Amino acid sequence: MLASMATLAASDSASYAEARKAFQEAYARASSNVPDTGATDSEDLKRYPLYAYLEAARIRQALNGDDATAALGDKRAAEFLGANSQLPVGRMLRRAWLDSLARRSQWALFLEAYRDPNAGEATRCQSFSARIELGKTDGLAGDIAKQWLTPHSLPECDRAFAWAKDNGVLTSALVEERARAALESGNTPFARQIIQQLPAERMGPLLQWAALLDSPARVIDGLIASADTPVEPVALLAGWTHFARSDPTAARERFLKLTRARGMDRETASPYALALALALAWSRDPAARDYFDLVAPKDLDDAALEWRTRTALWTGDWKLASKSIAAMSETNRQTARWRYWAARAAAKLHDSHEAERLYESLLADDNYYSALAAARLNRTIAPHPQSLPVAAATVATLGQIPAFERARELFLCGMRPEALTEWQLGFDSLPPEGRLQSIHLAADWGWYDQAVAVASAEHVYNDYALLYPRPFDAEISAASRLVQLPPEILYGVLRQESLYRTDAVSTAGARGLMQLQLETARATARFWKQPRPMLNDLFDPSVNTSLGAGRLRMLLDRFDGQLAVALAGYNAGPNAAARWLPSQPIDADVWVENIPYNETRGYVQRILWHSLMFTWLRSDGEAQQADSWLEPIKPLHPESTNRVAAAPRQLRGRR
Repeated sequence: MLASMATLAASDSASYAEARKAFQEAYARASSNVPDTGATDSEDLKRYPLYAYLEAARIRQALNGDDATAALGDKRAAEFLGANSQLPVGRMLRRAWLDSLARRSQWALFLEAYRDPNAGEATRCQSFSARIELGKTDGLAGDIAKQWLTPHSLPECDRAFAWAKDNGVLTSALVEERARAALESGNTPFARQIIQQLPAERMGPLLQWAALLDSPARVIDGLIASADTPVEPVALLAGWTHFARSDPTAARERFLKLTRARGMDRETASPYALALALALAWSRDPAARDYFDLVAPKDLDDAALEWRTRTALWTGDWKLASKSIAAMSETNRQTARWRYWAARAAAKLHDSHEAERLYESLLADDNYYSALAAARLNRTIAPHPQSLPVAAATVATLGQIPAFERARELFLCGMRPEALTEWQLGFDSLPPEGRLQSIHLAADWGWYDQAVAVASAEHVYNDYALLYPRPFDAEISAASRLVQLPPEILYGVLRQESLYRTDAVSTAGARGLMQLQLETARATARFWKQPRPMLNDLFDPSVNTSLGAGRLRMLLDRFDGQLAVALAGYNAGPNAAARWLPSQPIDADVWVENIPYNETRGYVQRILWHSLMFTWLRSDGEAQQADSWLEPIKPLHPESTNRVAAAPRQLRGRR
């Protein structure tokens, strides 16, 4: 059945091949400065599902032209929106048209075209300017006042804010409220700009708050030395929290001095103790326990109790670990994570019956902690697959829905944001069964990240054959041979890093399947005597997987073959992973649980589980061992650096 669906999808895709190519070429011209009137468009191109996107691109090109061309673009935009206003392509064009009208001060036409009061900040600010210029100011003061409270800069609103100031709308109270909002968000440079608009007598406390965020040690020392200097509690706690996070050792030295100087009792000092306890816990400093002891029970929410538990695990205080887990909310306590640690604590406290009961309860789950529980019970682990049956007729029908048809073509054209918008339009119209079958539709197209995203949203977690595809076997096999690592580990990294997206780009600039930054990729290529990659090379699966695998191999060699540490280094950087290493051997599960970055901790745990699933699938369902996950994490061996230097020659010889 799946094969017939794939054949049908391939046939549909092939039927558009020529029109798709023509669309991409014309769209590239329309998105540049190359004039393209569309006079030579073929009938096949005009019937192509994405032709409206080409028309919209041509209109945008006209809107960016000279006055006469832009005026013609205005007419074409109005006509286009008359037929497409409710479609994603229409909404996209409307935003572009409004931007063009605002740039050209065509305010009357702007207000005619403006439809969405929930539009983005910039467009909303432009609408204020239009109303001011046209004298349509009824109710404008309230709208601008609401926008004014945005805690970051809004240059598009400068005209509106100037009008509000001239008309007495921006009172000192509103100015102060915006400054406080900026300070609460930590945006001190912007807050200082707003504070300057206040009367001198109202500036002092806010400038002090900004100084507490920018230079907490200096200001806190001053407040310790001058106990009578007034300070707002919210500002002091914000500065102290920032100080504790940036330098927990220095904050620890000042804790008693500050609380005594400011006359705090146990209750008022509790939030300060908590901020310091958390910072010390993130640094795996045993002193965190002492400061958690100073925190009032009302301030110990689940997040605080989790870190108190982690501190107890790191220091081997199993009684405190058990006590902290018991104090969590019922919902949090029943998660796999804390059931596992409750079992570990019970075992350490010689309650073997309770430990076994909790471990057994975890075996019904499919996750990192269920695998750890199986290992603790000296058992193998096998997941509990639940297949999502394919309703071929339903999937075929879904593929013919116009929004999904456009989504597929946009995906094939590399226009992912637009594809996602069209997908959502189609998805929102589906009944529950159709939404489930859309997972198969996306997977059939090779849009794996979307298939996994929809599956997660629809609580489909255990169809492993569907959710753990292997579309890059040739590239991963070659990389595996190069670095002598199991392909399942590499697939685990790939799946977690990019969800199979060859074109993935992170906010930090990491690219491709295994999310490499160019500098890291080039250093890895030099190390492995590989060709020097250019930026676009990182989107090539063969280049990216070989360099990603090489990078992981280097980290494994640096960290004495300790996979969890190497994975942490891949995500957070090797220097961070090195800082997190213990001074003495420690249980691996304890070490992973105490990774201070939530993202990195989850990253390591998920990749270990992903690798186990890929191995299980390759073995045709044979139960797996997770015993290696229990091996202690150790300090680095003194000869690690020498082994890293020798590794490339050894491994290249095995190619």
